[in-house]
Amino acid sequence: MTVSTATARRLAHAAHKSGRLSPHEQGILWDMEEQFWTSGTDSAQATTATNAVMIFPYPPGILQGDQIWTQLRQRTGWRSVVMAERRVTRCGDIAILTYRVSAEKTDVPIYKALCASTYLGDDDKWLRISHQQTAVT
Repeated sequence: MTVSTATARRLAHAAHKSGRLSPHEQGILWDMEEQFWTSGTDSAQATTATNAVMIFPYPPGILQGDQIWTQLRQRTGWRSVVMAERRVTRCGDIAILTYRVSAEKTDVPIYKALCASTYLGDDDKWLRISHQQTAVT
């Protein structure tokens, strides 16, 4: 079987090379993701890149950099989260977590959403570079 030059180039691209995270690395990322929901903005900011992008149901919408923390200070305080349908995809130094969340806080209806967070691994440290939520009603 022969492969065309165009196909060979496409397959050689880094985006087509997947890898696996060890169970330990996956545990670290899932712990970071849960703390993102439950540990407040200071903890979330410490594990997020400076110029990260986050997309939340309107309002607030698309946020980047310092805009994120202004909004999240008003929207934190989840006392518990359950993440179901967890998936991890890795491509080089990038890991994407996808999941269905049910989050609970006092005096607010349970929040349900489909979520994706993208992390960049650098110098044995993972930083969130994006997060997206789609509310499920």
